[in-house]
Amino acid sequence: MQTRTLGSTGPAVSALGLGAMGMSGAYGEADRAESIATVHAALDAGMTLIDTGDFYGMGHNELLLAEALRGRDRESYRLSVKFGMLSGPVPGYAGQDCRPEAVKTFLAYSLNRLGTDHIDIYRPARLDPAVPIEETVGAIKEMIDAGYVRHLGLSEVDAATVRRAHAVHPVADLQIEYSLVSRAVEAEVLPTLRELGIGMTAYGVLSRGLISGHWSAAGSGVPGDHRAFSPRFAGGNVEHNLALVEALRRVAEAKGCTVAQLAIAWVAAQGEDIVPLVGARTRERLAEALPATEVRLTADDLAGIEKAVPLGSARGDRYPAAFMPGLGVGN
Repeated sequence: MQTRTLGSTGPAVSALGLGAMGMSGAYGEADRAESIATVHAALDAGMTLIDTGDFYGMGHNELLLAEALRGRDRESYRLSVKFGMLSGPVPGYAGQDCRPEAVKTFLAYSLNRLGTDHIDIYRPARLDPAVPIEETVGAIKEMIDAGYVRHLGLSEVDAATVRRAHAVHPVADLQIEYSLVSRAVEAEVLPTLRELGIGMTAYGVLSRGLISGHWSAAGSGVPGDHRAFSPRFAGGNVEHNLALVEALRRVAEAKGCTVAQLAIAWVAAQGEDIVPLVGARTRERLAEALPATEVRLTADDLAGIEKAVPLGSARGDRYPAAFMPGLGVGN
């Protein structure tokens, strides 16, 4: 497994990271034993970056990872943890809490659930409009100074917020959605990261499975699958978007790889400062994703991909309307 360094101040991590959200109900019920086996397979393959959130399954994901990571050398992997997103017993978004006292409380819970004495990269999941980012980052800096956190990360914020946070403490990386069908970061955010020496961990590289080559217009039909509420998966949009996938499939076949591998490789090819996260929740999907790190895209390949999926060609927002104002960039 190749490695990449997250910005000028962050850790060296595997060139492909594992996103664990899907193991805790985001796309319907997941198999616990298979989830743990997938984490083991990822580690055995050399993946060292594991991304989670304390609100994934409201603690379920962290407890799952604690079980999966038990007995592993703590320095053999890096934990990226998001915090601050609020909910209740009935799942649903209830805002963001990034007050300094909340930061420290959330961190204490995560350390306990994960069974570790430190988090490698700690980041607010979204910007809290009621709390200046300087105050949130200041609290994380205190935890870095105390040894409970190694690096500061951000998630889904705009370029101006990145600058403000970085002025308080160096930011290792910004986690934000980036894929062939979600490219808004290219306009201002990505240039700002590169100016400041900040890395990017790109989630949604397969657009929640939409551009994996495995999705159909019929959907998953699985209870609890959040994609049922996603605009890009809605009737009228999904058919158009899947036509883009079929055009991409022809490029992938000519390259001798799968659609998913091509889509992941495209994100990785946008710069050595970008680490794609794959949300594999089964060993089968992980095994398909891993070879993407070996796919080398030529200028002709990139031109063919751009022709198949032109900038701005996807239909539908990347999140439901209620969530869009909280994002750093649009689509």
